[in-house]
Amino acid sequence: MKPSFFKTLGPGLLYAGAAIGVSHLVKSTRAGAEFGYGLVWAIVLANFLKYPFFEAGPRYAAVTGKSLLHGYKALGNWALYVFIVVTVSTMFVIQSAVTVVTAGLVSEITGLVFSPWIISSGLLFICLLILLIGNYSFLDKAMKLIIVVLTMTTIVALSFSFLGSPKQYEMYLTTFSFSSSDNVLFLIALMGWMPAPLDISVWHSVWAVEKNKEVDEKISLKASLLDFKIGYFGTFILAICFLGLGATTIYGTGIELESSGGGFAKQLIGIYTNTLGDWAYLLIALAAFTTMFSTTLTCLDAFPRVLSPATEIIRGNKQGKPNKWYKLWLSIVVLGTIIILSLFLTDMKDMVDFATKVAFITSPVIAILNYLVINGKTIPKQYRQSNFLKVISWIGMFYLIGFSIYFSWMVGVN
Repeated sequence: MKPSFFKTLGPGLLYAGAAIGVSHLVKSTRAGAEFGYGLVWAIVLANFLKYPFFEAGPRYAAVTGKSLLHGYKALGNWALYVFIVVTVSTMFVIQSAVTVVTAGLVSEITGLVFSPWIISSGLLFICLLILLIGNYSFLDKAMKLIIVVLTMTTIVALSFSFLGSPKQYEMYLTTFSFSSSDNVLFLIALMGWMPAPLDISVWHSVWAVEKNKEVDEKISLKASLLDFKIGYFGTFILAICFLGLGATTIYGTGIELESSGGGFAKQLIGIYTNTLGDWAYLLIALAAFTTMFSTTLTCLDAFPRVLSPATEIIRGNKQGKPNKWYKLWLSIVVLGTIIILSLFLTDMKDMVDFATKVAFITSPVIAILNYLVINGKTIPKQYRQSNFLKVISWIGMFYLIGFSIYFSWMVGVN
């Protein structure tokens, strides 16, 4: 008997929970605020060209019953080591970026006046307790509720934003230009984490394996891909929604978004309530907080959940204790993030920009590995990606590599 659709639904929503965060609330909103609807094409392009690389995660897990980590291992130890190096070198700054934005929202909503790193530490410990007590099953159930709340509040907020009429000034109605280095650097930061870092494809495959264990049955490829598409296209729609919120409430007003976490949260919510009315405060606050808390929680789960089996594979698949490795890596991520936030946090915007750019630079590596795995000999020919997806993959790899080289050149020039 096949498991019901609701039971198989989960990894795709966890993907959405991890993806709908900085790239949406901060970057998409800022894109709309600075350029109106002028960068909708960038969001569409990023989602289109990265699709095959994200799809590789649930596809590989459904076909083999294993995560992409085993696929990397099949390519050779070098591939697995490359992924581990990329993950370890980026996980602290990524976790720091998403946590400090969430902390800013908590500070604004609750009125707490503690240092951002202290609020961030509190958030991390709350997430730590949730993950240690509830494990995957609780995370899976909680994310279904969070995504529903997030989707409803965001769409309602966008709908009501069209009723507002903020004053726009011609001098502030800016358009995107490739001749502006600042505009191009912003574009790279936007597309670097749109819809999410490519690492999440591996996270997705690990969550899919966990889901198989939970339902105690192998989930079909069709069901896995449907779950993935719901999460993937849901994040795409919400990215457009957040860009629309920025375009309808901030674009052309001359208002510059704050760079600090607390300042950004206060200003963001304030702009919406000034436009829509005080009644919208709770709606916007709820949408913003669920957006970032879901990202903070799922990212904190994902890094150790990926590094734990990676550690076991490196040890030669010896009979170990995966839960022990999960707890160890979870503790390392929490402590490392707190250290970075307490010692190096000076500006939320700079940290977010740095994290998104790092994600963009490392994207070609993950993209190439995923292409080699999902279209390689370890996958039966009938289960590999279609020729259409292969063509998109090649275009996507050239796009990622080309943009990374261009970004590196611009950084050198500037």
